[in-house]
Amino acid sequence: MVSRPGALSFEPAVAERGRTGEEMTKAATIYVCQQCGAEHLRWMGRCRDCGEWNGLVEQKMEAPPARGAPTPSAPAVSIADVPAADAPRRPTGIGELDRVLGGGVVDGSLVLIGGEPGIGKSTLVLQGAQAFAERHGRVLYVSGEESLLQMRMRAQRIGAMNSGLMVAAEIEMEHILGDIESLSPALVIVDSVQTLHDGELTSAPGSVSQVRHCAGLLMRCGKTSATPIFLVGHVTKEGAIAGPRVLEHMVDTVLYLEGDRHLDYRLLRAVKNRFGSTNELGVLQMRESGLAEVANPSAVFLSERRAEAPGSAVIACMEGTRPLLVELQALVSAAPPFGAPRRSSTGLDHNRLSLVLAVLEKRARLGISTQDVFVNIPGGVRVDEPAADLGMAIAIASNLKDRPVRADTVFFGEVGLSGEIRTVNRSEDRMREAARLGFRRCVAPAGGGPRGVDDIELVPVGELGEAFEAGLAAARDSGAEGR
Repeated sequence: MVSRPGALSFEPAVAERGRTGEEMTKAATIYVCQQCGAEHLRWMGRCRDCGEWNGLVEQKMEAPPARGAPTPSAPAVSIADVPAADAPRRPTGIGELDRVLGGGVVDGSLVLIGGEPGIGKSTLVLQGAQAFAERHGRVLYVSGEESLLQMRMRAQRIGAMNSGLMVAAEIEMEHILGDIESLSPALVIVDSVQTLHDGELTSAPGSVSQVRHCAGLLMRCGKTSATPIFLVGHVTKEGAIAGPRVLEHMVDTVLYLEGDRHLDYRLLRAVKNRFGSTNELGVLQMRESGLAEVANPSAVFLSERRAEAPGSAVIACMEGTRPLLVELQALVSAAPPFGAPRRSSTGLDHNRLSLVLAVLEKRARLGISTQDVFVNIPGGVRVDEPAADLGMAIAIASNLKDRPVRADTVFFGEVGLSGEIRTVNRSEDRMREAARLGFRRCVAPAGGGPRGVDDIELVPVGELGEAFEAGLAAARDSGAEGR
């Protein structure tokens, strides 16, 4: 039998579901899953709740405090008797952040912002703190990773020297809660939640129990005082916020700041929002003076497009309520004689690429089963909606046939398994955005009867053959057309 250090045997552990709360309390050590937060009496290689391998960390059990008299609670009432009130929103002063939040910050809300190291999380929240302090009063910025001098240097660089912005270099929860009580700020920012520590627990900062416990204390503090709190979180190498998964369930909103670190543009999106949509997208540009809002993201994403290059098509997608035009590139090349052809996608769902390729092979008879196919959306944008199918099919056919896509044309529509082009929502908004950027034609699904808009021609198509005729320019030579 193989043994782990600490005289713990590697034998399969029995299920703890039958254990009583008293048995769990008497255990000196438990093992907590970093992925889901499940507690185990014995170490095991795989968490029995979420199935994560090698994710259990050792935690010392704390003696529970003696219970006093139960606190009286408010009696249950009918939901019809609850007074109706709209949640007031206060703008942060950063329009793209307000868009993703749903219009502004809600009092008492708990917001978690995650992103890769160096992506600009601290810069974003510091700019938001400065703008919020100018509009709504005192803001408390607590950093467990930087000294006061470092925070001042960064604030000077981005122009956030506001007397209403209070800063503290602190990780102890007792002191942080004391500062919140004494200052009564309009907004609290904690950077980052993985550095917090509470003396009631013996575990180190960043452990599962500390992160969960400290976030719970901040949540109760924010809810009782109606103070919005922003938490900055680290991410793992898989891109998820580090710490127990329960952390994302505790907060009201989860935001991710994404983007290619080699480019200047950053994308802010919500994956959870109790006070707004999770489909909104904010576009920011990293500059020496901080993050700047991008007023016209469609023009930015199309600024380097080569319209005459085969395999380049412009698609109209929706990010929440915002129509967005992006370039979709495709490259088709002969696969090696041995091995399966490669299919690669960047910024698009790989399953949608496989579906479109199967339809092109079976219905359009393009003969791409022996070709390597690569599709890409430049600029770090990711498009998840099926409306990109038509533009993907056009770009692949364009590169395969060496026929450029018409430069004045925009595409959107879902491709069905029978080769039909299916309708999508918000057609008029997509066409208005295309007309605003100077496009003159829009190839869209014929079904559903989308109405045209001024200054742009609507070309309805019902199947892929019609779309190819409407969207592809003339062949460069006779040999290219017959391939």
